[in-house]
Amino acid sequence: MKYTEDHEWLRVEGDLVVVGITEHAATQLGDVVFVELPEIETMVATGDEVVVIESVKAASDILAPIDGEIVAVNDALSDKPGMVNDDPTGEAWFFKLKVDDLSVLDDFMTEDEYNDLIG
Repeated sequence: MKYTEDHEWLRVEGDLVVVGITEHAATQLGDVVFVELPEIETMVATGDEVVVIESVKAASDILAPIDGEIVAVNDALSDKPGMVNDDPTGEAWFFKLKVDDLSVLDDFMTEDEYNDLIG
């Protein structure tokens, strides 16, 4: 997996990039009570607001880490937003992107680099 400074993780599955938030981010948010997911077939650019998360502490936006087309969303989060707290780097992924070039992931942090960031 790769990581962003915005506490998102990116995992390659075939020719897709799966995006979610890190355990650190989920812990900082507190209990997640609502997740608003994007529409499938939406084209996004790096930095676009894609997902809205609301927790007992705050509301937060998940931004597109890279350009691409959203080809899948995790509908289970609509019914069970608490999954984000229970399994943020596994079952609680937010969306899958089809990207033109997977080499863009080389620009993101490794797990060790991310752990250094969060100290």
